[in-house]
Amino acid sequence: MEFSDLIKTRYSVRGYRPDPIGPEQLNHILEAARWAPTAANRQPFRIIVVHTKNREGELRRIYPRDWFIKAPILLCVCGIPSEGWVRMDGKSYLDVDVAIVMDHMTLAAADLGLGTCWVAAFDPQAAREVLHIPAGVEPIVFSPVGYPNDRPAPKERKSIEEIVKYEHW
Repeated sequence: MEFSDLIKTRYSVRGYRPDPIGPEQLNHILEAARWAPTAANRQPFRIIVVHTKNREGELRRIYPRDWFIKAPILLCVCGIPSEGWVRMDGKSYLDVDVAIVMDHMTLAAADLGLGTCWVAAFDPQAAREVLHIPAGVEPIVFSPVGYPNDRPAPKERKSIEEIVKYEHW
């Protein structure tokens, strides 16, 4: 698929079929994350791949929506604050790095005909407990990955004139 078509057709999927995802497909998605740019190329992230089958109950503790656990795989991208790049004024780029990584994975999945949905409104303590995330590592974002079982709603976007400024504000 052409990139411009891919970014326009990708949507937040909230309905998944239970069909399995092959190892080649999963590897394609994970490779997209590996090649994502990060500040100073520090790669201060780790990805936890979670197979949902027979784990539905404990995964509901993380995010209690049925569609969250219907996909065969969940991806959790964690940041490692001690490894992240920090600008001279103290601004950490960890969340930016993790967002780029997740965006690369969602686009790679869409390119394969798979659906994803960013989930930030999860219970971080439950995620730590269920996924055995160690101290010093922060769960930042989740996404189910699977074949869509829903249809996208129409997208609304602001015009270019509303979001772009040239030369100054």
